[in-house]
Amino acid sequence: MAPAAIIMGTAAITTTMAEHADTQALVRLVTWLSPAFPVGSFSYSGGLEQAVHDGLVANAGDLRLWLDTLMRRGALWNDALLLAESYRSHDDAQRLKAAAELAEALAGSRERHMETMLLGEAFIAAAGYWPHPVLQVLGATAAYPVAVGAVAGAHRTGMVAALAAFLNASASNTISVAIRCGVFGQRDGIGVLAGLEAAISEVAALASAGSLDDLGSAAIIADIASLRHETLHSRLFRS
Repeated sequence: MAPAAIIMGTAAITTTMAEHADTQALVRLVTWLSPAFPVGSFSYSGGLEQAVHDGLVANAGDLRLWLDTLMRRGALWNDALLLAESYRSHDDAQRLKAAAELAEALAGSRERHMETMLLGEAFIAAAGYWPHPVLQVLGATAAYPVAVGAVAGAHRTGMVAALAAFLNASASNTISVAIRCGVFGQRDGIGVLAGLEAAISEVAALASAGSLDDLGSAAIIADIASLRHETLHSRLFRS
């Protein structure tokens, strides 16, 4: 075989292997952040149930604004930064544990703490089907974005891809909550998700380039809704 043909054949094999690795990483992200992954996210509304009860979210436009605000200036923004930090520190036990402690401390209410910690615990348990030493570092439980970020980093899924998948899954779950609360139907829900594509892409890019110095929230109404949900007399969701 001519040297040029050997070089071209080697390049083709290398490209195929790289494509396979990218596809495998994508499939893992889709699996880990799909509604079928057994973390129980369907049980939590993140305070949205209270906001619907109070008339703050009454239609698709309201929910799109609610989610856009959470991603850019609220709890989802902080979660994205914590996920990025955990992705970077998946092979640094001390740094990862510090991120986990910070994430737990930032939970602004009893229900917010319960939600992020129980989701993280369930994620770590299910992620055991993809064995990696990072699971021992995380321990039995950690805040949800820390667990997702550390496992994604350990399996080299790509940080921006992991962030986008996490934000998209969070938005999808919130839309499902709104549907079950009777705010709108499935078609409008898909419209909200489609309308958030740009925000998800932008926030994923910003969070990947950010640091823990960028943590901060100004979504006060959402935070208050999460606090008030603790005493909501009739509830579908745990938060």
